Amino acid sequence: MNQELFDTLDKKIGDLLERYAALKDENARLAEENRRLQAERETFGSRLDAMLGKLEGI
Repeated sequence: MNQELFDTLDKKIGDLLERYAALKDENARLAEENRRLQAERETFGSRLDAMLGKLEGI
């Protein structure tokens, strides 16, 4: 009986470690995507400011 408990605990720990690694990878991917989207937003903001500046001159 004790061996079964240890086996179950070992499996659950293994599953948790796998999920942790998967979440860590997903977090890294999402952080990179967030950086990319922020840079893209800044680019669009700069372009929009430039267009608005041209319109103000009209």
